[in-house]
Amino acid sequence: MSDADTLRVRVHYDFASTLCYVAHRALARIAEPIAALGIELAWTPLDLTRLVGGRRPGAEIGELRRSNAARVAEELGVPVQAPRVWPDVRALGAAALLAEPLGRGASWRERAFCAVFEESRLVLDAEEAARLARELALELSPAAIEAALAELDLATARAREELVTGVPTFMLGAWPFGGIQSDDTMLHVLERFARKARE
Repeated sequence: MSDADTLRVRVHYDFASTLCYVAHRALARIAEPIAALGIELAWTPLDLTRLVGGRRPGAEIGELRRSNAARVAEELGVPVQAPRVWPDVRALGAAALLAEPLGRGASWRERAFCAVFEESRLVLDAEEAARLARELALELSPAAIEAALAELDLATARAREELVTGVPTFMLGAWPFGGIQSDDTMLHVLERFARKARE
């Protein structure tokens, strides 16, 4: 299949979201069949604290929300410990916007998600994000990351206009498909989208 035939599905995400970490891991398992459908996942960061209310860095995450994330993670076979407070990771999303056009989006997502959900780092400012980037031989200055926060806010505003109300959200054309499902369900949804898009 040529690049011209490839369908792009934007995946709106936030590094603070446990369900986005689960989606990151679960989708990696089915990367080959997704590619075989002629679909490219275009990961697009946003700031969930600005998209919806009730979330601010450092605020305690309610037990119901944490237990729901743990249940989904267990159902999908992704080990994770949901943080007890909302991580302060806006700088990680801004850095993702800088890493993507450099062809380093995937390695950055892996490093950033690991920092939050495997190393339990809950405050990652521009300085910390720049240090993480250097581990990947990716030169992102703290000043550039700070400047990219404005672009992150614009991406969040665009997502709101597209009726995105949470993360992860998959944009199937103009239709936002929220949440992460089983491997079989995700492949079924993406296959159906690809078939209809090409009809």
